[in-house]
Amino acid sequence: MSKIRLITWREYITRVRKRSFIIMTILGPLLIALFYGILIFFIVNEDISRDLEQIYVSDPADHLHGNIEGDDYLLFEYGKEDPLPDDTIIARGYSGQLIIPANMEISDPKGIVYRSREALSMQTKEKLNRSIAKEIKDQKMIHLGISESKLDSLNTRVEVTAQVIGEDGEARNASTEISTGIGMALSLVIYMFIFMYGVQVMRGVIEEKTNRIVEVIVSSVKPFELMMGKVFGLAMVGLTQILIWVILTSLLMLVISSFFLGDMGSISEMMKTYSEMTPAQMEGLSNQEVMLSGLFNLNFKFIVGAFILYFIGGYLMYSALFAAVGAAVDAETDTQQFMLPITMPLIFSIVLSTSVVMRDPNGTLSFWLSIIPVSSPVVMMVRAPFINLHEQWWEVLLSAGILIASFCFTIWLAGRIYRTGILMYGKKATYKELFKWLFYKP
Repeated sequence: MSKIRLITWREYITRVRKRSFIIMTILGPLLIALFYGILIFFIVNEDISRDLEQIYVSDPADHLHGNIEGDDYLLFEYGKEDPLPDDTIIARGYSGQLIIPANMEISDPKGIVYRSREALSMQTKEKLNRSIAKEIKDQKMIHLGISESKLDSLNTRVEVTAQVIGEDGEARNASTEISTGIGMALSLVIYMFIFMYGVQVMRGVIEEKTNRIVEVIVSSVKPFELMMGKVFGLAMVGLTQILIWVILTSLLMLVISSFFLGDMGSISEMMKTYSEMTPAQMEGLSNQEVMLSGLFNLNFKFIVGAFILYFIGGYLMYSALFAAVGAAVDAETDTQQFMLPITMPLIFSIVLSTSVVMRDPNGTLSFWLSIIPVSSPVVMMVRAPFINLHEQWWEVLLSAGILIASFCFTIWLAGRIYRTGILMYGKKATYKELFKWLFYKP
């Protein structure tokens, strides 16, 4: 055990002293904070990214009666004449020309064209579609003898507020959007770090094997101890980097939020206010306030604990397999045949997380994906913000227990391959030979 501890410390201290580790540890939070700051800036100043567009409307039959609604950034000029030549549109400074066919039927509006030199933006297209549809709808209502006021009285906006009953029996606001965003972000972080540090384990093994350094090392330590030291050492490196990222990113995002949204004292007071609100007080909140209260009511202790557990469990399981691959080959170019079965479950997990699990985090398929150990580290993080520990504690225990048992078995399995492959040179291993190595006696 002391040798594993020594190798773990060597791997850890060697990696954290590298210039690349220091640069990425500092640069990562800065890039995240920069992205967050730019996002908040454009949300707060949403009009800054819009340019004035002036569109000429050619409506020879006067179908729309010049009633298309514009706004401060989208202006219309109408003409009851055939479409103007493109050169004329450009010379007059129009962004484009909206052509309403003279033979268009109000009951079945087809053939409307927007023509311009530049591609039509999604925002402008949606605005044109809504404005034209509203005018045609108004005309149909007039023909049917229905007033707009009567029709508007039938339109009812419903906004369902989600609440979760806690262990104390109190109902608290929950934001589906916030929970989904946090779950997806954490699952992507786990996916990225498992893959990144797992590959580092494999490359380190290949490098030592290629340089024949491993022959000297295994004369003093057992191959299994060497593998475990590498795996644990890089796990500590990963946790160190994540911890620094979380602290620095949180501080930077808090500073940016206080700059755009208010001072730190008001933000802290707001967090306390929302977290202590009673259900009766929550009824009058706006959508943004509901989302904030949902954020502050999340069980962050459970989410952080689950993240650490599933990161360590997923990393140990996958990195042991990466170490076995590194021991089985002589060069990194030979790893492709063995990498696919390892990487496919990870990719499969992240793809399903962004589709199936995100749509229904407590569904049957999501449950089983969070139980299967090859997918649970990624999938469980998507589900974590949606899990009510008071009701679903057994799901978490079952998933964590299976993951722990699985990485113990995987480490044992990889160790059998590692102890033989680490000293094999000059021959490309096959799956058949890897199977034989499992039963070799030391």
